[in-house]
Amino acid sequence: MTSSSDRSPAVDVQGPKSYEIRTYGCQMNVHDSERLAGLLEDAGYVRAPEGADGDADVVVFNTCAVRENADNRLYGNLGHLAPQKAKRPGMQIAVGGCLAQKDRDTIVKKAPWVDVVFGTHNIGKLPVLLERARVQQEAQVEIAESLEAFPSTLPTRRESAYAAWVSISVGCNNTCTFCIVPALRGKEKDRRPGDILAEVEALVAEGVSEITLLGQNVNAYGSDIGDREAFSKLLRACGNIDGLERVRFTSPHPRDFTDDVIAAMAETPNVMPQLHMPLQSGSDTVLKAMRRSYRQERYLGIIEKVRAAIPHAAITTDIIVGFPGETEEDFEQTLHVVREARFAQAFTFQYSKRPGTPAAEMEDQIPKEVVQARYERLVALQEEISWEENKQQVGRTLELMVAEGEGRKDGATHRLSGRAPDNRLVHFTKPEQDVRPGDVVTVEITYAAPHHLLAEGPVDDVRRTRAGDAWEKRNAAEAAQPAGVMLGLPKVGVPEPLPAAANSGCGCD
Repeated sequence: MTSSSDRSPAVDVQGPKSYEIRTYGCQMNVHDSERLAGLLEDAGYVRAPEGADGDADVVVFNTCAVRENADNRLYGNLGHLAPQKAKRPGMQIAVGGCLAQKDRDTIVKKAPWVDVVFGTHNIGKLPVLLERARVQQEAQVEIAESLEAFPSTLPTRRESAYAAWVSISVGCNNTCTFCIVPALRGKEKDRRPGDILAEVEALVAEGVSEITLLGQNVNAYGSDIGDREAFSKLLRACGNIDGLERVRFTSPHPRDFTDDVIAAMAETPNVMPQLHMPLQSGSDTVLKAMRRSYRQERYLGIIEKVRAAIPHAAITTDIIVGFPGETEEDFEQTLHVVREARFAQAFTFQYSKRPGTPAAEMEDQIPKEVVQARYERLVALQEEISWEENKQQVGRTLELMVAEGEGRKDGATHRLSGRAPDNRLVHFTKPEQDVRPGDVVTVEITYAAPHHLLAEGPVDDVRRTRAGDAWEKRNAAEAAQPAGVMLGLPKVGVPEPLPAAANSGCGCD
């Protein structure tokens, strides 16, 4: 066995250790991974070159316990790394996130080559645990039962120079029967408004022009500090920050969606006309079984109020198909809400058992083939509605914030991509003048597809921004460094929806 003092000279010769982070799951995990990257870089690590595929000194898995077969996926990836680690003395593997919080010692038993297991409440301990594992030559398992440091107070390595997540709360006080997140993330804990606004102001000073307020149940913000209107006040306060062009938030809960929030959205110019509000089911019977404390009428009432106050708002949602006991009539009620709400996009999920949740023990589990058939009907309906809603955008003139790497075919089509105020993805003709991610262009929409829009004519206007300056400065500073490895979820740090087939969150909001 090599001692820590024997290894020290090798570190000096080889230079800084490299790290790679692989992220699974919701926006909370994405946000946490940016903090993990910041912590490691503060400790002297550097990101592994792109395409390293485990060929790093430290590989960190930030896991999710909500996704189907999450544990099988983790152990499969750990097994893939085992021979690489055997060939590389000194390589370390760490596992964090919700699955680590849930499984704890099981991970080291199943994969004894793992060096560190840490939970959702103690991500700030990762560098210390890695060093302790290195010195003691044994696995370190540390799972805190309560939050040690609010994630946003930790160092960060953001993936975007122009857009950022800002966490306003952690944990969840709901008891949805299909969701294990409250058991793993804990009860809701709100961050002080002054601390949130100070972080937003600091990000804007760095060049960030778009922020997304992040919480497991974002519009319940204030319950922990005794102010039921705290969230609407926070939105309005963000409207007073000079240089902050776009404010978004995710994910709200229909139970806590109040009229003062709708008013704040409508009356605060930099709060974008976009709302992601999980439905989960359109059936009152199923919603009751899910312990979702609202019903169809309440949900559609919120949609109606939002549309009255913000006519061009794009509304997206999460829907679970095949919850235990769901009848054909129940499913038809979901289709009814989809038709009435006319979502711009829906993130759809087939129900699957999650050990530790009440729903996993319920009777009347729906056969897989029935769930699949219903899922396909729902997706077909939503695709039709998404396309129809996007066609309504043709002819509109929109301001887009230019995005980085969102159009996979942009190079071949000589286009760039950006996000409209309502967060729709738009591919537009590349103008002659230089345009950078974070800059703003004005275009006219000429074509609609179900999941994107096209602006095929010339760009009407290009506005160079401080966010574009920040992107340019950051790229220049990193030009001499190895290209980094993305954190496992597309465009980490740039809050935006994923394709309808993917999950925008846990599906448990």
